[in-house]
Amino acid sequence: MFTTEGPSLRELTVQALSSVERGYDLLAPKFDHTPFRTPDRMLDSVAETLSLLAPFDAGLDVCCGTGAGIGVLRQLCRERVTGVDLSAGMLAGARAAHAGAITPAVDFVRADARALPFADAYDLAVSFGAFGHFLPAERPALFEGVHRALRPGGVFAFPIGAPLPLSSAGYWAMLGFDAAMRVRNAVWRPPFVMYYRTFPLGGVREDLVRAGFRVELLPLEHFGRRPDGSPHWRLLVARKQG
Repeated sequence: MFTTEGPSLRELTVQALSSVERGYDLLAPKFDHTPFRTPDRMLDSVAETLSLLAPFDAGLDVCCGTGAGIGVLRQLCRERVTGVDLSAGMLAGARAAHAGAITPAVDFVRADARALPFADAYDLAVSFGAFGHFLPAERPALFEGVHRALRPGGVFAFPIGAPLPLSSAGYWAMLGFDAAMRVRNAVWRPPFVMYYRTFPLGGVREDLVRAGFRVELLPLEHFGRRPDGSPHWRLLVARKQG
């Protein structure tokens, strides 16, 4: 899973025993060499699907990390793109990756996604692979902040996978990981919030609607379909009403 350029087991252990912010500060220099970075295949599929809704003027990448999703926004937005993240180390990586970007202009803001400092400023917001860092009780503040940041009619989009079958190794691996993290957070401080099974589509959809979004799901066909015909991955598109 990890290349020789990625973090060592010792480095991962230190990061896992840190806070979320500190852990990502430590991981940032090697983050793009880990399986935690959103794959280019996913980024390309999302960009292709969102292009059907374009053009957009201004875009926001929520929890941008080292900036992989910024490339998606730069393809879709005509004027400017902003990346926001809690980790200064990850933002430094993102700035380096997109240094010299002129059209659209790119800037980065350090902020907590649960308290975004924007209002009526963006036409498109995206997020990739970050929602495991938010407990279910924190989703309303996250979604309300994105809603506030968007202009009327603006779009909040992110990929969401179909539930894994109970018979799959992936299901049990995620269950085991979440259980281990709950034990870790029960006995060690500061907590490191990262869970794989706390972002179910039903609850997420309800929270988005309460925040003022109209929600639809678009298939990401590059990832194929399950035996019942449903897509393995879909793009959730939440449009700000009003």
